Amino acid sequence: MGIGSRRAMTSAATALLLCFVTAGTAAATEEPSDDMAISADQTTDINDRQGWEDETEQPVLEKTPYYCDGPYSWYSITSKKHYFIPSWWNGTKYKDGPGGTMSVSVTKAGTISADVTGTIEAQTNAIIAKAKTSVSVRVGASTTITTGHNYSHDIHRNKYGHLQYGSWGYKVAWKKYRRVGSCGVEELGHGTATLPTSETGWKFWETSS
Repeated sequence: MGIGSRRAMTSAATALLLCFVTAGTAAATEEPSDDMAISADQTTDINDRQGWEDETEQPVLEKTPYYCDGPYSWYSITSKKHYFIPSWWNGTKYKDGPGGTMSVSVTKAGTISADVTGTIEAQTNAIIAKAKTSVSVRVGASTTITTGHNYSHDIHRNKYGHLQYGSWGYKVAWKKYRRVGSCGVEELGHGTATLPTSETGWKFWETSS
């Protein structure tokens, strides 16, 4: 075998190896992550979003799949709505007034977690994974609240101000289906889920007393 032939075979083998490595890398990046939590260093502080929950529930347009050879069961997100998920522990909620200015701070750390309810027992991670693709990549199983985040807000005269810390997340409706027969679909159950995001901050409102 001549030198030219050996060089040609070596170049071809090298190209084939590079192609295999590239394909392997691409396939690895498509694997879904099992970690649905949102770490503290990923959070973004956003305060007092006016009208955040005033909008009506928005449908999530997904075609109902009719799998002939697909998975036996699957989840679908049918609607979504902006939803403020409050932190439930002391040190993250305050009331002051009448009038004046409220100056607050988170004094106790904690975690806000997703909450899933429905007509059947559902897999929270499966619903979150589906919501990441159809609602927002920011949703997760939980988000961590740390101490600090000082904030001030004026209160109207003769009114009482309220400040509640939490996550600016979503409330979604979900359904679970299963394949029936060759290509039929049957609904197994449905429910709702409140899903936190990495955006955290203070929500303000006023009352008369």
